[in-house]
Amino acid sequence: MMEEIRSLEDLLDLQHEDSEIDRLLDRRGSLPELEAYKKAHRELATLDSKIASLSGRLRDMELAVDKAEGELKLGEAKLEREERRLFAGGLSAKEAEHLRREVDMLRRQNSEAETTILELMDSREITQGEVDHHRADRDAIAAERGRLDDLIQIEWKQIDGAIARHEARKRELAPLIAEDLMEMYEQLRPIKQGVAVGRLAEGICGGCHLALSAAEQLQVLKSEPPRCLHCRRILVPQ
Repeated sequence: MMEEIRSLEDLLDLQHEDSEIDRLLDRRGSLPELEAYKKAHRELATLDSKIASLSGRLRDMELAVDKAEGELKLGEAKLEREERRLFAGGLSAKEAEHLRREVDMLRRQNSEAETTILELMDSREITQGEVDHHRADRDAIAAERGRLDDLIQIEWKQIDGAIARHEARKRELAPLIAEDLMEMYEQLRPIKQGVAVGRLAEGICGGCHLALSAAEQLQVLKSEPPRCLHCRRILVPQ
């Protein structure tokens, strides 16, 4: 009988170790820094997408500016040639009039090209400002994510160390517990929110915290192993 009680006491100790491990695992996955880290990670992904999109637009604008500037240089060179021809004289009235119209058209085209280039450069400057702003935000968030990662790793190291100590204690306790009792314990834990064993103290089940009458307590103590009539958890008499 004493051996059976000792086995139940060891089982209660094992339950304590498992409960502590469960608590630590829950803490490991619910660190406040972890949620903040995930938020920073999502924000970085969003910023990376925005930066990539804006950088693509920026490249397109730069290509458009280069193209417009190239076309303007050609237009200016052509205008210079046509103006020299016009001012050189020696043309018929009809040829001179046609050439003046050509020169006027080239001047308008070059003026429009200059306006287009200025607009493109303004847009490029605005877009570059947006890219720089997002990159500055990204650098700040990346630094914060790095800081959070350092904190999380420190916390996890401490938690994992504590879990390892509880696991070691479990390995010490397991051989002290009867095999059939251990099997029942392992079956109950998943369906009893991780708590398969409780102490019976002052007529109260330590698992479900419900009271048992004197007659019910006698009935519980006669069973092997003792089990709560309400929740069916294993009970360890005090």
